[in-house]
Amino acid sequence: MSNDSLIKRSVPLSSKLVQQSHLFSSLPQPLLEEMTVHFKAERWGKKSYIDNEIFQRRFFLLLEGRLEMLRTNPETGRSITLDLLQPGDGIDVITLLDGKRHDVTLSPLNELKVLSVSIDKMREWIWTYPELNRKFMPYLAKKMRAQEDKTTDFALYDTVTRLSRIILKNIDKTNAYVGNVEHEHESHLISGLSDEVLARMVGSVRQVINQHLQHWKQKGIIDKRRNRIKINNLQAIIDDASLTHSELVN
Repeated sequence: MSNDSLIKRSVPLSSKLVQQSHLFSSLPQPLLEEMTVHFKAERWGKKSYIDNEIFQRRFFLLLEGRLEMLRTNPETGRSITLDLLQPGDGIDVITLLDGKRHDVTLSPLNELKVLSVSIDKMREWIWTYPELNRKFMPYLAKKMRAQEDKTTDFALYDTVTRLSRIILKNIDKTNAYVGNVEHEHESHLISGLSDEVLARMVGSVRQVINQHLQHWKQKGIIDKRRNRIKINNLQAIIDDASLTHSELVN
C-alpha cells in the first residue's frame, strides 16, 4: 500500500496552526512565518494505514487526537504499547534522531490532525535555531524519562499498580474546574482507551485488566461504560498507584 493511502485530506495551513505545536509555540513571529511555508497539514482517519517508511523522509507533529505506538510479537500476536502520543507530541522522534526505520506500528485511536515537514529541514532547524533547540531538548528529555518510568514500573510493580499509574497519567485534568465540589469527579475521565489498549499499555492481557476494572466498579471507585471510565474515588486510584509525593506532584 502506498504512503498516499494514509493521507485522508489536507488542512489549510497558517502560522497559527504551526504555533499550536508546543515545540513552535514561542518562536518569534518572523521565524514562524518563514518556517510555515515548509509545513504540510493533514487529517488522518481513525483507520488510516501508516507506513513507517514515511518517517524517514518527514517529521510529523500531532495537533489533535491520540496515536498509539506499539510493537507486536509476530509469533504470539501479543502487543505492547511503547507510547501513547498526545497533541503536541512528535511522531517517531527516534527516526528524527538516527534516520533509521523504526520497527513499530502506529494506530490512531481517533481522527488525527498532523503537521509535517521534511526531516532534513527539521534537523537543520534544530541545529540552526536556539529558540527551537530550547524547546526540543527538554521535550526529548521528558520522553526519555517517561520510557525510564515505564521500564521501572514493569520491573518493580504488579498489574494493579501499573494500571493505576497509567490511568493517572491519562486522566483529564481538572485544573480549570470551577463547578460544585459534588460534581468535581465528573471531570476525572479516561475516554477512548479500551480494555485492549489499557492492557497493551500495562503489559498485560485484556481479561486481567477487565477483572481489575470490574473490581473497582463493584467497590464504587469507578463507573465504566464502553471505553469511558469515570472516576468516583480518585484517592483510591492514587493509593493503588503507590506513588511517592514527588511522583504525584509531577
